[in-house]
Amino acid sequence: MPIRILIVDDHQILLDSLSLLISSIPNMEVVGTLYDSRKVPDFLENNEIDILVSDMNMPYLTGIDLTLKVRNHYPNLKILMLTVNDEAENIRHAFQAGISGYVTKKANRSELEKALTTIAKGEKYFSEAVLKELLTPVSMSASPIEEIQPEPKALTLRELEIVKLIAQELSSSQIADRLFISVGTVENHRHNILQKLGVKNTIGIIKYAIKYRLI
Repeated sequence: MPIRILIVDDHQILLDSLSLLISSIPNMEVVGTLYDSRKVPDFLENNEIDILVSDMNMPYLTGIDLTLKVRNHYPNLKILMLTVNDEAENIRHAFQAGISGYVTKKANRSELEKALTTIAKGEKYFSEAVLKELLTPVSMSASPIEEIQPEPKALTLRELEIVKLIAQELSSSQIADRLFISVGTVENHRHNILQKLGVKNTIGIIKYAIKYRLI
């Protein structure tokens, strides 16, 4: 069965283009498109949707407002934020609201396919541009981590990817399989992460992921 998708964006040209792009991806079916975010609840009530692809900055209901509105009624619905907004604070607020993934509109077809496939499996997805924004010194200092001393150094993209997987309770072996690397390499990354964050164990890593809204 194809992954059923609803797209919401207040710019009709972008909406039509995005619909064509996603429809060209194997196993993806665009069930509907809406330019008025207020119509989403009624659409969801009458149609079965797996993934809601939403813009962030829209009139009436923003992407975050929309997420908060539908999340309680449709807990299994996956929400992908696709937007030009790449500010760290907005990214964190979006994940706190309950989205499953965040991709900027600079993404190409390949990354969009990866994002949709990843969140369809129940996992979180950050685009590379989003990860870089979350790892900048300014965004890191915007959410200080209590109980972690000294102040953590910036993690590499690979280390941050491993932090996310650790927070999802994957073992080193499972992480190795997922990332196509050896268990030894995962353990080396884990050691470096512990050193950079100044924590002693996996619980400390998970606290970091929660504080920075990585899960």
